[in-house]
Amino acid sequence: MPRALLIVLDSVGIGGAEDADAYGDTGSDTVGHIAEACAEGRGDRAGLRQGPLHLPHMAALGLGLACEASTGRMPPNLAPQGALKGAWGYGVETSKGKDTPSGHWEIAGVPVTFDWGYFPNTVPTFPEKLTAELIRRGNLPGILGNKHASGTAIIEEFAVEHLRTGKPICYTSIDSVLQIAAHEEFFGLERLYELCRIGRELCDEYKIGRVIARPFQGTPETGFRRTGNRKDYATPPPSDTILDTLTKAGHPVVTVGKIGDIFAHRGTGLEIKPNGNDACLSAAIDAMGGLPDGGFVFANLVDFDSEFGHRRDIPGYAAALEAFDRRIPEIEAALREGDMVVITADHGNDPSWPGSDHTREHVPILSFGEGIPSSSIGRRESFADIGATILHHLEVADYISGRSWLPD
Repeated sequence: MPRALLIVLDSVGIGGAEDADAYGDTGSDTVGHIAEACAEGRGDRAGLRQGPLHLPHMAALGLGLACEASTGRMPPNLAPQGALKGAWGYGVETSKGKDTPSGHWEIAGVPVTFDWGYFPNTVPTFPEKLTAELIRRGNLPGILGNKHASGTAIIEEFAVEHLRTGKPICYTSIDSVLQIAAHEEFFGLERLYELCRIGRELCDEYKIGRVIARPFQGTPETGFRRTGNRKDYATPPPSDTILDTLTKAGHPVVTVGKIGDIFAHRGTGLEIKPNGNDACLSAAIDAMGGLPDGGFVFANLVDFDSEFGHRRDIPGYAAALEAFDRRIPEIEAALREGDMVVITADHGNDPSWPGSDHTREHVPILSFGEGIPSSSIGRRESFADIGATILHHLEVADYISGRSWLPD
């Protein structure tokens, strides 16, 4: 029986969607702008990387062709140099929003048809009722921040006061999210998680998609840095995803990275949560090594988004793409006859774009494995086509959203 591996390169978009103007993102193009910056020398950083963007394995899988189909432009140095290895195309998001849950849920067969709640870009940003209840139930002396902010910037702004007062740092962004940052040792990691669970309950009234724990460490003398103990508390999908469908059908499921959090731990099987792209990819490859017939591995590689997209770090983002590309042969070596791999993304986060938020973009869809012909799958009108194709490949016919690109 066939197996499947789905890898989400978090935020690796390939060109502004048709409705990007509604999000202020017309002209955004994460991969295209990174490739252009690297070709012009703006992607160089001493000791990290230099020169044109070098993604030979993804180019051979059709990444450049997918970019060209999405935007009408072939990014510099992404044209395939030899025979293509798999099926390629691009996906169009139908969900409302440009956030992580919307993208992942739609990939898994559940487009978001409702409007998320958002906190206004005011100071304070949170409703007084929510703030008061969070303080009361969390037994807090108060909160800091209470505004839209970059996660790294707001920690720098308030970390010293946090240590002095014991007040957690609460902030949001253009996404449907409440984020709470606190020092792992001074405030306590488990206390932070419990505060986020309280926040999750309070945010349901406002239709907020996620509450995120953002622990950090450090001192004023050494500086402060976020740790890998982030945890997302998401509202559950409104209906069954492919994870639920496969679990109910008895197929083994392994989820890697923040997938378990994104899907509120429903149908997520064996959850593995290492820290960082390399560790998550290694865990996914290892999981394929022991995966039974009919099994499914679903992995998210978050560093593209959290470490480089939001921080508008072009050289860092380029280096992360190149690091992933170098490991594609390891993925290929882990496959058995009949296996299928799909590499995609959930939204964009163009590091050349103003601000620090996600960008509304098309996403690449690259599929390969023995027996998968090299061909264009064209424009897919919903990310849900990815989930439908996974179920089709795993011989599970029970799906109601999306269209498989595999022949019957």
